[in-house]
Amino acid sequence: MCGLTGFWQPGGCPADAASATAQRMADTLIHRGPDDAGVWVDADAGIALAHRRLSILDLSPAGHQPMVSAAHRYVIIYNGEIYNHLELRHRLESEGRAPAWRGHSDTETLLAAFEAWGIEKTLTRCVGMFALALWDRKTRTLTLARDRMGEKPLYYGWVRGTLVFGSELKALRAHPGFDNAIERRALTLFMRYNYVPAPWSIFENTWKLPPGCYVQFAAAALTPGSSPMGRGEVKPYWSVRDVAEAGLLHPLADNEAAAAEKLEALLKQSIASQMVADVPLGAFLSGGIDSSTVVALMQAHSSRPVQTFSIGFHEDEYNEAEHAKAVARHLGTNHTELYVTPEEAMAVIPKLPTLYDEPFADSSQIPTFLVAELARRQVTVSLSGDGGDELFGGYTRYFWTRSLWRRLAQIPMELRRALQRMLIAVPPACWNTFLAAIHPLLPHRYRVSLAGDKVHKLAELLTLDSPQAVYRYLVSHWKHPAQELVLGANEPPTVLQTVDAWPQALHSDGKGNRLEAMMMFLDQRTYLPDDILVKVDRAAMGVSLETRVPFLDHRVVEFAWRLPLTMKIRGGQGKWLLRQVLYRYVPKALIERPKMGFGVPLDRWLRGPLREWAEDLLSEERLKHEGFLNPAPVQQMWAEHLSGRRNWAYYLWDVLMWEAWLESGR
Repeated sequence: MCGLTGFWQPGGCPADAASATAQRMADTLIHRGPDDAGVWVDADAGIALAHRRLSILDLSPAGHQPMVSAAHRYVIIYNGEIYNHLELRHRLESEGRAPAWRGHSDTETLLAAFEAWGIEKTLTRCVGMFALALWDRKTRTLTLARDRMGEKPLYYGWVRGTLVFGSELKALRAHPGFDNAIERRALTLFMRYNYVPAPWSIFENTWKLPPGCYVQFAAAALTPGSSPMGRGEVKPYWSVRDVAEAGLLHPLADNEAAAAEKLEALLKQSIASQMVADVPLGAFLSGGIDSSTVVALMQAHSSRPVQTFSIGFHEDEYNEAEHAKAVARHLGTNHTELYVTPEEAMAVIPKLPTLYDEPFADSSQIPTFLVAELARRQVTVSLSGDGGDELFGGYTRYFWTRSLWRRLAQIPMELRRALQRMLIAVPPACWNTFLAAIHPLLPHRYRVSLAGDKVHKLAELLTLDSPQAVYRYLVSHWKHPAQELVLGANEPPTVLQTVDAWPQALHSDGKGNRLEAMMMFLDQRTYLPDDILVKVDRAAMGVSLETRVPFLDHRVVEFAWRLPLTMKIRGGQGKWLLRQVLYRYVPKALIERPKMGFGVPLDRWLRGPLREWAEDLLSEERLKHEGFLNPAPVQQMWAEHLSGRRNWAYYLWDVLMWEAWLESGR
């Protein structure tokens, strides 16, 4: 795990100045690679590559980057791990195309593969997570590439005619010419989703390279001093869309027992390859299905206790530590847990703008950072269970959306509109009073806090006209950010609205028969790479910890798409087949419980210890002066939240994380 950055100034640049600039850009990424640093410059070509290294494989100087290929044609900077790099070496050797190896790093393997097989063929043969920049000295072509599922980040953009790129935006911003304005369209997307989805970034003329893609810029197509060329021709070498299409059209014909055997074998293969490291290694353990499966298979593969880590909260509704401890005890891991006070959790908040480097408002970023910090005290690599929900149907929205839509569709639209008007006409406080009066008469599952708030949210759902609209509503925070919140911007479409970007098999019948598959596909294209994996990468790299995600081995992803829906969702419960694998290692009683989010009591914090901090960031004067957001809806939500009439914590957290990022100096 490392940090990479660089720039290309067509027409050339002074060597000393280029080296100093590249070094300054790399210095912003020292947290991603504290063990080593390097800069490589070709002044005539105007290219500078810089690297910060976190040593995981081949701790010797033979793994130093930037690295030049044996034939001196290619120079690479690279972040990640190629888990099958020894297999690639053997293949190169059997073909008689291997160089005289200088070390045993996967970086050297990549260079040799690019020389032997070319760009796209090499990328398709790699199993791993990575982001890389590859300079071809012969053709003066720069290639930027990213792993299939988007585990590793890669930004690029134009700064006054210079192409800049790096693992995080802070490296691009360290280039002396960077003055790119805020991209207000991206801000609308952030307010809707609580993250900025690829290919957008928060700055104009700056983008994220989408997962499973590469982009090339050739000197022959660039004119010194010309206007920016835009995103370039982004080419996919693998896509979730193609994999989903193939899996839906050609589902697995195996029975359940055979399918469980295949899934277990694939997960064992993935986990065994990801346990290879020349440094201490462990795993995050929440005690849920996904992390417990990863840890169980790790322990089965290991001859000594696996190091596992979890954090706990003293508030019962947010605490999973007891469940994690029970699983760890059963599996025999060397378990470390840390109970965190609200004060310790809130102490993370000032670090978030710099840590995430772009507005990011998934509040589980706080406990994620804390568990990464805990793990880093003992290990340099930690495996996680991320991806299991998206692959195997774990989120409640996958079965709740269909149930909701089935009920809505039975009610004529005019009647739904009338019902909506009636529900909204009664203020939430009045609903609270009324429902509190009949509270003792209601079945237990209908006894909820802030009932009026939930009635109004239900009213918003009533007039949605399709199951796809229900899904988009459920994954949105601000429902109309361009109209009610962000000033001077339109909200651009994303893959959620671009049906042509979906697998044909998802919308060919027009009846929503594959609604759950549609949601899993969209989550794998958006929420997983742009929220979950960003959250984990930045939190872990903030403490120089490498994370690995065994569920996202592309062979596991491809297998998951071939599974019939009944092997994922059954009896109102997700991850059915994955559970069958886990039950071979952990008793049901230890893991069968309602799904918990990895969250914090944000609503209470904003009314209590965070109130003064939040009030300053949300002040009407500040918002007016900055000119990005309309103060009126923010002020209204803040007042309603403080009064306890509504719970607007997640909406407000979006605004607070934007304001905190803006205040940090961008």
